[in-house]
Amino acid sequence: METFEAPDGTRLVYQLVGEGPPLVVLPGGPMQDCGYLGDLGGLSARRTLVLLDPRGTGRSDVPDDPATYRCDRQVGDVAALRRHLGLDRLDLAGHSAGGTLALLYAVRHPDRVGRLALVTPSPRALGVDVLDADRRALAEQRRGEPWFADAFAAFERIWAGTATEADWAAITPFSYGRWDDDTREHSARGESARNDEAAARYYAPGAFDPGDVRSTVARLDAPVLVVAGGWDVGLPPVRAADCARLFPRGEVVVVPGAGHCPWLDDPGAFVAALAGFLD
Repeated sequence: METFEAPDGTRLVYQLVGEGPPLVVLPGGPMQDCGYLGDLGGLSARRTLVLLDPRGTGRSDVPDDPATYRCDRQVGDVAALRRHLGLDRLDLAGHSAGGTLALLYAVRHPDRVGRLALVTPSPRALGVDVLDADRRALAEQRRGEPWFADAFAAFERIWAGTATEADWAAITPFSYGRWDDDTREHSARGESARNDEAAARYYAPGAFDPGDVRSTVARLDAPVLVVAGGWDVGLPPVRAADCARLFPRGEVVVVPGAGHCPWLDDPGAFVAALAGFLD
């Protein structure tokens, strides 16, 4: 466990996993600690993963001001980590909602980014809309799964605007390429590791303007990789490609048969894609 101080004095914790050039990794959730990332399917054999526990999660301290949970206000935490590591530029990866923070860091500090990997990122900051039809098309491909009927019925109620809280939990299998004891445990661990108060503030109004973000990334010189899971209903591959096209040096890689955490479903393909891009 390593620590550093955020600009507001909050003590933040990160861990180093693996060997090789450093890759700073920002977890999603939003506002989960880094534990669910593991070693990113073995990417640690190629890179030293710098895994951050965001403020108020895991072993990092709770900030005095809860307004600092808003994603744009955490950009300073990433900048402080870069300085702490003694790096002129970061190779940076963000998963899911962590991709939003990674993107906002690149927008504010474009000259401090070497390569940017967005792993099944939230498309909100880029203003890319995921349609119900996009999700339905992917979900329909899972009809052979034993859990499909109940999960798809819950999705139907979500699309109809009549969902209960239980329905949101019921669609969880669609976030994974396989739904078994391991992924059930992974999902449960992620839920328990999220700071719900912080998550509610992460996308608070004023965090970003998608139009401004899009115009800024259109001038970003860093190479950008968007990694999509072939079955990810959070960011279907067609919308991941839309995201990648917004960057001058953007590309998309789809991991077939993978969900929102592609390093779990096909670690070999995931590591090959990330390592090839980063190297």
